[in-house]
Amino acid sequence: MITLYHCDAARSFRPLWMLEEMGLPYELKMLPFPPRVFAKDYLALNPLGTIPFMVDGETKMTESSGICHYLGTKYAPTPLMVDVADPVYGAFLNWMYFSDATLTFPQTLVLRYTQLEPEERRNQQVATDYAKWFLGRLRAVEAATANAETLCAGRFTAADIVIGYALRLASNIGLAKDFGPNVAAYWARLQQRDGFKRAVAAEQKAGAEQNVAPRVRA
Repeated sequence: MITLYHCDAARSFRPLWMLEEMGLPYELKMLPFPPRVFAKDYLALNPLGTIPFMVDGETKMTESSGICHYLGTKYAPTPLMVDVADPVYGAFLNWMYFSDATLTFPQTLVLRYTQLEPEERRNQQVATDYAKWFLGRLRAVEAATANAETLCAGRFTAADIVIGYALRLASNIGLAKDFGPNVAAYWARLQQRDGFKRAVAAEQKAGAEQNVAPRVRA
């Protein structure tokens, strides 16, 4: 049984969504955010204190997009993955890495300096600068979805899951109002997927059952 440690609306939503799209059995363990502050016993499992943390037998992973890649290859075949022989394999991999390194990173600074830091340490200039950084990098998604329903391979793939989470985070921290028209339409399509809806429902159900309140969002 795969075990996924998750915080409401955190980047661990990527593997949660992947699990739902693939129909794999899993156990979802909810933690308050940030767990290294509010669930210090979690450090015994994951010394980084970060989310996600996935356990699959002897395999333990902490990187959200990497977990999606692992699930798609370990439990293949699935149309969510792109074969190495496919001409768009490189583009697929690029989106998988772009998702966290380029898109989610600046958003975490916006979140930190507008919501997570104590009032006296919040910094609107930092938040504004990194919001602009994120929106500038989002132009790649705007271009990719100008004439396509998905990012690559002519179908919904894990690339759409990992990039889709970055859009969900943007929506939660108040940046969706600045989406271009193509990104806005793409994000709306992603939210209509049954797999996305099941992941949101699983998140909410587990939080209620485990008495972990959802995060306050912008």
